[in-house]
Amino acid sequence: MPHRKGRPTMDKKDEIIIQQLELIKTMTEHNLSRMADDIWGGSLENTKNDRPGQNGNDKKPDATPEEKAGDTGAADAAKPEGQEEEPVPTIEELKAELDGYIGLDAVKSEVNDLINLVTVHEMRRKHDLPTVDLSLHMVFSGNPGTGKTMIARLMSKIYRSLGILSKGQLTEVDRSGLVAGYVGQTAIKTSKVIEQALGGVLFIDEAYTLSSGGGNDFGQEAIDTLLKAMEDHRDDLVVVVAGYDGLMDDFIHSNPGLESRFNRFLHFDDYTIDQMMDIFRMRCGKSRYTLSPEAEEKVRALIKAESADVISFGNARGVRNIFEKILVKQAGRLASAENVTAESLMEILPEDIPEPETDEKN
Repeated sequence: MPHRKGRPTMDKKDEIIIQQLELIKTMTEHNLSRMADDIWGGSLENTKNDRPGQNGNDKKPDATPEEKAGDTGAADAAKPEGQEEEPVPTIEELKAELDGYIGLDAVKSEVNDLINLVTVHEMRRKHDLPTVDLSLHMVFSGNPGTGKTMIARLMSKIYRSLGILSKGQLTEVDRSGLVAGYVGQTAIKTSKVIEQALGGVLFIDEAYTLSSGGGNDFGQEAIDTLLKAMEDHRDDLVVVVAGYDGLMDDFIHSNPGLESRFNRFLHFDDYTIDQMMDIFRMRCGKSRYTLSPEAEEKVRALIKAESADVISFGNARGVRNIFEKILVKQAGRLASAENVTAESLMEILPEDIPEPETDEKN
């Protein structure tokens, strides 16, 4: 009967679709969903409601494959009893990790200078020589997807390796993780986040929103609580505030206490088309996909077209989104194929590349 004759084909299609969906799911959970709201900018893996201090979930986002930034781990108390701690990376290993990042040339130079400064500072301290007080708190500015969270995570490991920080974890929040809706609650909420961050780096994304609400806004209470904690725990807490250019300048200059504590500024440039193609190729290689020359040309054209609006595209975040769209189209093509091999499951063809999205507005 027609229904029965068509059944084997449907079973085969279903099986292929399930295989591809499982592959995409695995990649998303194990590789792609390991970014913070900025690294490669974005929270594919963890939305802002999943950040530490926002819903009680202390699990921090990992880096993407192209970041090559290993997880710093949560607080020691979160480790299962009896589980050995991972060895602290050496400065040489961390410098190699930094050098392995795509782009970020200016940031790499600044970070290397800071590593050298802190290293010599610690040498002088160990030899009982006078040292100048170092402010290690930093301001990161740049568009989404340019690596700000990734570098903050790396800095937490660097400071841990140098003995500046006792744990080296990264705690990431935004305004919603610090500010409450009623008088007196913001200080409590912010203090809890600070407690989680002690021994590591507290990364505050879109920090300018704390000072943009006017005189009656509770964001100022969060700033005051933060400034006090930076003074009380100056030997075991580093704060990194991040956001767009211009807005971060306004934020720092909105409060004398912020100006006195944040004097290190790192600007994150947008990625070039070549760099974003390198990111895309790295994703393919990590997940065992092959890209035909014709498909690569279409990917490049797609990235160039969609990244014209750099803010909405999101640099590496946009590359990640394109990669996922391509996998969906590839899955649709393979679902109707007669013979599916391991090679065809890995192959990305020109027909798998979507056309650039057009702006229908005049």
